[in-house]
Amino acid sequence: MTMTDSPAWRVAGTRWIPRLGMLAACVLSGAGSADARITRIEITQVESPTFEGRRFGAAGPYEKLRGRAHGEVDPDDPRNAVITDIELAPRNARGLVEYSMDIYILRPVEAGSGKLLLEINNRGNKLSGILNHRPLAAGGRRNDPTAAADAGDGFLMERGYILAWNGWDVGAAPGDDRLTITVPVARQPDGAAIEGRSYEYINFDNDHTAAYTLTYPAATLDKDRAALTVKRLLNDAPAPVAADEWEYVDARTIRLLPPGTAFEQSHIYEFTYPATQPPIAGLGLAATRDFVSFLRHAASDDAGNPNPLAGRVEHVLSWAYSQSARYLNDFLTLGFNADEQGRRVIDGMENAIGGGSGAGINYRFAQTARTERNRQHRFFPEAVFPFAYPELHDPVSGRTGGRGARCLASGTCPRVFEINSANEYWVKAASLLHTDTEGNDLADPEQVRFFLVAGTQHGTGRVGRRGSCQQLQNPTDSAPALRALLAALDEWVTADVAPPRSRVPRVSDGTAVFSVPQPATVSGSVPRAKLGFPAIPGVSYTGVFSTRYLLDFGPRFADGILDRQPPAFGGRPTYPAFVSRTDEDGNEVAGIRLPPVAAPVATTTGWALRGEGYGLGDGCEASGQLVPFPKTRAARLASGDPRRSLEERYGTHDGYVAAVTEAARELARERLLLEQDVQRYIDAATAGDVLR
Repeated sequence: MTMTDSPAWRVAGTRWIPRLGMLAACVLSGAGSADARITRIEITQVESPTFEGRRFGAAGPYEKLRGRAHGEVDPDDPRNAVITDIELAPRNARGLVEYSMDIYILRPVEAGSGKLLLEINNRGNKLSGILNHRPLAAGGRRNDPTAAADAGDGFLMERGYILAWNGWDVGAAPGDDRLTITVPVARQPDGAAIEGRSYEYINFDNDHTAAYTLTYPAATLDKDRAALTVKRLLNDAPAPVAADEWEYVDARTIRLLPPGTAFEQSHIYEFTYPATQPPIAGLGLAATRDFVSFLRHAASDDAGNPNPLAGRVEHVLSWAYSQSARYLNDFLTLGFNADEQGRRVIDGMENAIGGGSGAGINYRFAQTARTERNRQHRFFPEAVFPFAYPELHDPVSGRTGGRGARCLASGTCPRVFEINSANEYWVKAASLLHTDTEGNDLADPEQVRFFLVAGTQHGTGRVGRRGSCQQLQNPTDSAPALRALLAALDEWVTADVAPPRSRVPRVSDGTAVFSVPQPATVSGSVPRAKLGFPAIPGVSYTGVFSTRYLLDFGPRFADGILDRQPPAFGGRPTYPAFVSRTDEDGNEVAGIRLPPVAAPVATTTGWALRGEGYGLGDGCEASGQLVPFPKTRAARLASGDPRRSLEERYGTHDGYVAAVTEAARELARERLLLEQDVQRYIDAATAGDVLR
């Protein structure tokens, strides 16, 4: 069966994941570590117990293991041949390509659940604080959690998960306990250095930055072979910066002239130049595959060093957020959920706020730190067909493919929750995850569910802060939904309990509102009348939307080589994409409506516009907006605000608390909120000052 034979993206068998535990036990009893391609494990630090001896329910205390893993891949294996430039990597005496990476493990000292939770780091940083109700800005040792408080409320540890991390990102900066990876640099077959075109998108929201560090070293300092342009707004035509107005400081740095001249605040500079020394970034995909396979199946490494989790892993779940979710999209699409022996690597994936995008990892001169939004890092190869899981023909590009095609062919597909904020729908075309490329709804694949967390920005905005935006950032926190969905994914993977139904805007139910591409611009626009967004005094609405184009990166793009940078987009076809319709308050009607949306005190959006001095009117990237309701009817009438006041909605403080309570309990009934988080919402509403 192919994916075009049926709308379902499936594998045979109704209880296929639980059987993996028995398979793993059989493999562990006899397999050597060389099968997993991790050749050496170095544990350089053991702290037992960690978290100051804090106990976590039945799991008890935890211990920490830090170290480095060394691996090698066969470049001739079809599973690895997909890695860009792998054929140009130096080989060892066995004809294999080597890499090494940082690893980090937190495991129960006394017992465990048999479940490994692989957290995919974000630019080398750990993210477990999000699920553990430990805000990333709360202090403590984010990348080396040690104190009892670093575990937050201990949600993950209370559930007995073994937690593991590995370096995968060639762009992750060393230091601050970030996880890094070392991979070889590609060279010509004769050993000569590779030279190629590279592209930098430069934007500083300050008035004092006077130098810029290039991602890759310049192959030559000849300025005639480079070009620098500038523009004020995204859709402006770029103007050349004259050769006597900038210079190379060295092969990795450029600056404006005379020295000390700052880049214009919030202007967009684009720099193209001949670069050299491209790392084989796609080896990061193999590194994660091999590390997890080693932990699941091996007894020891090639030197006899024991696998620190030998015999302890029955199921593997993964948790990824933002950049790391985009990385997992590539991981699955490119077939890395099958190890070199054809075994499934990850059984269940929770991918949060990755949109329908990849991480741009499998390209020559990859820039994994980039992420495209309306005004941010445009024109990198992040959003490339296929977007959806079923195998589809794309009339826009003429290609056929699907995110699940390779794992379906190998029988290694995981169960997946794709969870996105409203921001991903506005600036990353997340609707392409669950439509075809002509804008038609797709049936949910058997093994995938989709969720919009309504009215949220990318991450959680800071209370009372505008930054470069016109309105206050949106502080609605999606973490309670992410926690509940991880629990549901766990039950789906380990006990075959049916998951919650998908919650996203659909064409079929009228909750989807399509954007309209704007000719000769990078942006589209969502019509206000169709969206239903109210005319709120003091709030600008332009409907600015990040249009997905079929970008032209040049003739070798299919081989991972970008000859045309920035790519051509003018007059190119676009992919239809949409957002959720809103109610009369401007709050989204589709998706998981957490209490701040279901029992609101404000309009909360996933989009925002830039303010004066910061590219006024352009999209404000990852930010959303918080626009509070008037407190009283009199205040509403005086300002001309069409939204009902708090007084008209709830009457009293107790009325507001009752509304929050009902919204939270309804979500819990649908398994979209945990009981402890229901109580958090109720307690916060009770202690708050709404209609006091």
